[in-house]
Amino acid sequence: MSRADETFAETVRTRLSELGTSPFAVETKHGLPVDALRNVLRRSKAGPTLNRVSEICEALGLELYIGPPRVDAGGSAAEIDGHEFAAVPRYSAQLSAGPGADHDGDLSAGAIAFRRDWLAREGISPASAMVLPVKGDSMAPTLCDGDLVMIDRRKVTPTGRKIYAMIGPDGEARVKRIERLPTALLLHSDNDGFPTELVAPADADRIRILGQVVWWGHTARE
Repeated sequence: MSRADETFAETVRTRLSELGTSPFAVETKHGLPVDALRNVLRRSKAGPTLNRVSEICEALGLELYIGPPRVDAGGSAAEIDGHEFAAVPRYSAQLSAGPGADHDGDLSAGAIAFRRDWLAREGISPASAMVLPVKGDSMAPTLCDGDLVMIDRRKVTPTGRKIYAMIGPDGEARVKRIERLPTALLLHSDNDGFPTELVAPADADRIRILGQVVWWGHTARE
């Protein structure tokens, strides 16, 4: 058993404790093979493959990073009233909730602070999250014009008709509920006034999923 295997096992054990869950529950919820986590905790002689480590990290909301050493992978932190906050970067590029709008470029617009314990509970890594504004009302009443949404950039495989931010074949930045078909995609709007869009196979392969929308904040209107 290498030191890296031992460190990973302790990281998994600590994370399970933070989430208040069990290896079996995580394996079941995320479709991992039986004993995928339990073999890590038992410190199996063979050790997990890199692919299995990646799957486990995604299930537990942990970041897997291989590269040069980094000073801070989780955003700057601050403590307020005994709670630690992480800064999630905010960008001015808009996500169209209508027929599509040109991607304005990822222009930095500061950051928004979120409580680290909430991020951990939701399985969100600050280093993999970003906040963007919504433009248009096709996703109303869920997402309204001017709302801010947080996307998790690790979640780029559409499942269960969840809401995702994406770059379309023509370079437009959009936000829709995405349903994956065997060879195509369906783009659903929450506003009944907007029809469901069928993305043909050739165009579906050209769509780049930016991430799943995991939080949004409504903008108050008079």
